[in-house]
Amino acid sequence: MASMDTDEQSVVLSSSATSGLSLSLHPLPILNISEHLTRLKLQTKSIVPFVLGALLGTQNGREVEIVNSFELATEIGRDDIVDHGFLIQRRDQYKQVFPSLEFIGWYTVASTVTSRHIALHEQFTGYCSTPLLLVLQCSTSSSSTTDITGQALPFRAYEPSVEIRERRTRSVFIEVPFKVETGEAERIAVDWTAKGGGGSTSLESHLHTQQAAVKMLHERILVLVQYVANAIAGQVPKDHSVLRSLSALIASLPASENSAFREEFNTEYEDVKLTAFLSVLTQSTNTLNNLVDKHLIMSGGMRDERPLIAGPRRRLGRPGGMPGDWSAHA
Repeated sequence: MASMDTDEQSVVLSSSATSGLSLSLHPLPILNISEHLTRLKLQTKSIVPFVLGALLGTQNGREVEIVNSFELATEIGRDDIVDHGFLIQRRDQYKQVFPSLEFIGWYTVASTVTSRHIALHEQFTGYCSTPLLLVLQCSTSSSSTTDITGQALPFRAYEPSVEIRERRTRSVFIEVPFKVETGEAERIAVDWTAKGGGGSTSLESHLHTQQAAVKMLHERILVLVQYVANAIAGQVPKDHSVLRSLSALIASLPASENSAFREEFNTEYEDVKLTAFLSVLTQSTNTLNNLVDKHLIMSGGMRDERPLIAGPRRRLGRPGGMPGDWSAHA
């Protein structure tokens, strides 16, 4: 099942039907679903692959919080049949780590909800009386909620219901409005993930921000310089309002070409360079000190390993000679 087509009869009730459910969505399932979709796109080379997963959270009356999620598997060759053995195994594993979280629904990716979702939804009723459905609508720009920055989230949440029409009943969905709930720990984790993980410190992030700001300022100054050069050369018409704004901007800058400023600047520059030089010199001295210590340890070890020769030294003479032979050859 690469994607789910739209049926003639909608399975979602009109906007006049409202749900009294208070739903909160945490950032972790949003990231999990987005990562699941992106990974399947790369693996299957499909624009809208079939995505299926479970939602974990807490429920207190009509207040529901979606806190976590995990992926689900289907039967081999049948995308419309859930692998219940895999679902139970993963649910029990999460239950051991997060005992307060319960199975409260499932998620998928589709442009709209169809009767195929109804067939899938009925397979989850054995784990939860009223499982919720969270749909990531990656092909539409509309959404049911916005985040704290005002940017739209392409998610829609649905609650199951029963519609009675012409003395016949059928399963339908009611759209549930939700809000994004973020705790302090989740804010830190999301901010850490958005900045690229743990590979950079706060100082590095600050320096990167400053570098980007300086680069942008430099590019804008180049644009202004190019405009003035083209205006002087007669290549572009002179806009006196722009030139007056440039003149006012230059006049507002502090005077930097005077002897006092240049002397102070050179002094600070030399101090910074001297500090950097002392730092490098200290590091080099430390490295040399470690090298001398290692050399002394090696020299001491070699001296201790030399064999000791016992007894007095041999006198020089003819090998095998007797003491009396010296007088005979005298």
